[in-house]
Amino acid sequence: MSVGRGAASRARCGYIWAMGDDRTTARVLLDRQGRTYAEEAGITLADRPAPLYQLLVLATLLSTRIRAGVAVAAARELFAAGYRTPQAMEAASWQDRVDALGRGHYRRYDERTATMLGTGARLCLERWHGDLRRMHRDAGAEPTALRRLLCEFPGIGPTGADIFLREAQTVWSDVRPYADRRTLAGAKRLGLPASPGGLAGLVGDADFGRLASALVRVALGEESAGEVSRTAASR
Repeated sequence: MSVGRGAASRARCGYIWAMGDDRTTARVLLDRQGRTYAEEAGITLADRPAPLYQLLVLATLLSTRIRAGVAVAAARELFAAGYRTPQAMEAASWQDRVDALGRGHYRRYDERTATMLGTGARLCLERWHGDLRRMHRDAGAEPTALRRLLCEFPGIGPTGADIFLREAQTVWSDVRPYADRRTLAGAKRLGLPASPGGLAGLVGDADFGRLASALVRVALGEESAGEVSRTAASR
């Protein structure tokens, strides 16, 4: 019996050490990459119509095969031009949207994306009266239902829906913890738990959205997994 208790104790100590080590890695990552993509795009995310729509625009831009930094820059240009609501986006001319995207160097997909943004703004107004909180309520905060409804917007497929929900969880707490494929890929590169629940145990609720975005940066190579791991090991 004593041998069994000793083995269990050693296993438990090892588990506590590993959890502490993983928390250190998560903290280092947040220290290095502490902003969500929404924050980087200048969106002050809140459970209100305008910022939620701005997040939808950002998710649309991030969905294409283009560098995240370019998508973020294009979003900032659209918002600087005043297209922060579906009403303003729809009222803008197609050429004005193209020009704003071009200023953000979003040129490869600018014409098609300008069309999708106009069509998506109209859908947001007609289906949800310009308020994506209605979509949240209709879906019952169920991620699967939310993903399906998000995919009805032009330019938003499964990847775009994941991006939206990954960022929206900072204000839609009933969606949290939400970790998409890229978040989990980043966690795997750092040797962190490869499940939403496991990752949620490493940080406080308020930080989980930031951790998810930071892990995506690791998955995309925007942040060095090796540097994060070495810094964590030195603490």
